[in-house]
Amino acid sequence: MKAGAAAEEIRQTAGDSAWFTRDRFGMFIHWGLYSLGARHEWLQSREFMDTEQYSKYFKRFDPDLYDPELWADLARDAGMKYFVVTTKHHEGFCLWDSKYTDYKATNTPAGRDLLRPMVDAFRSRGLKTGLYYSLLDWHHPDYTADVKHPLRFRNEFLEKDASRHFQNYVDYMFNQTRELLTEYGPVDLMFYDFSIPAEKGFPGKGKAEWQSEKLVKMIRELAPNILLNDRLQVGGDITTPEQYQPREWIRVNGRRVVWEACHTFSGSWGYYRDEESWKSVDMLVKMLIDTVSKGGNLLLNVGPTGRGEIDERAIDRLKGIGEWMKRHQRSIYGCTAAPDEFAVPDDCRFTYNPETNRLYLHIFSWPFKHLHLPGFSGRVEYAQLLNDASEIGMVEGKQEMTMEAGAFNEGRPADTLTLKLPVKKPNVTVPVIELFLK
Repeated sequence: MKAGAAAEEIRQTAGDSAWFTRDRFGMFIHWGLYSLGARHEWLQSREFMDTEQYSKYFKRFDPDLYDPELWADLARDAGMKYFVVTTKHHEGFCLWDSKYTDYKATNTPAGRDLLRPMVDAFRSRGLKTGLYYSLLDWHHPDYTADVKHPLRFRNEFLEKDASRHFQNYVDYMFNQTRELLTEYGPVDLMFYDFSIPAEKGFPGKGKAEWQSEKLVKMIRELAPNILLNDRLQVGGDITTPEQYQPREWIRVNGRRVVWEACHTFSGSWGYYRDEESWKSVDMLVKMLIDTVSKGGNLLLNVGPTGRGEIDERAIDRLKGIGEWMKRHQRSIYGCTAAPDEFAVPDDCRFTYNPETNRLYLHIFSWPFKHLHLPGFSGRVEYAQLLNDASEIGMVEGKQEMTMEAGAFNEGRPADTLTLKLPVKKPNVTVPVIELFLK
């Protein structure tokens, strides 16, 4: 008998989220001129640099070691099923040969469109395509001052703000969106970033300024099945918590939604040479499991160097995640939160595949010999370690556990199922027990 349905219905999306909630794991790529600064993708804003000061990176951007085929291999081998790349970050620099600006890769020493070969490489390996586009733009002449702008405290910049025509920037944004969707399609996901609240005497920028409803209408006409994130302030298909792990399945207006946590390997999205707070493979695998156990996706970021290589520290983590995913991907792909009727043991996480009716018990801290599952007696047909398909013994309810079996009868409740574990933890980052439900 199949497990009961999840307690709450998930809010329907306008775009096609079926692939998204099946694939669960993607690669975020933050790459731009800031990779040469190598000290955070926000360095222009943090250091109040004007266009002339920042131009030293544009003049020297020459990623001669860029090989998108290698990037795509790393993503695929890590178990990632889609990617999202910063076509234009807040600095305004474009990775593609846009006809609406000169501030693009083709006019740097790189001398070529860097987006197209990337899209082709990832697609050739079966990964879905996501394009990030910053709503902020610190290079465009008609982009007005706000609390994030690098020149927010320069009077000569602020004095000219009234003469700027913000509509020109909005038109530019619309034109570039159309260009990306028509010339680099099919695009499966668009990630817009981000709306700004009014703060410190500066006006905000939100759905009215971006003309978000009109923008979404145009996008839906060009790509009816595309997924949109929520940062245009008009809903969107995907809710996108950033740099934190939600406590539970995210709800909007009381209803569960499709959601995706985006995270970095360290404290920066762009390449940061001297940053040292790198997460371990163990932590990253647990973050992926925890996210899927709450019905979400994980979008994990890499920040390539100015020469076009993925940081060796990121490669180490990607390979470690890939080793775990090679043997445990069944507990991630096609999985979601377990039905509420199943109580998860301490320091464990459940994921559940409703198509196969299998429950996956991820054990974050390996216990000694036994793991007790209240409410599971009579509900499990078979149990095995997922990494090697070795059987895990089970004891139902109040059955005697003799000395020969390795334990005394402790008078367990009749509804409790006890799993008999090997003393030694399996040699994997996080062991998983696959439970075949009746």
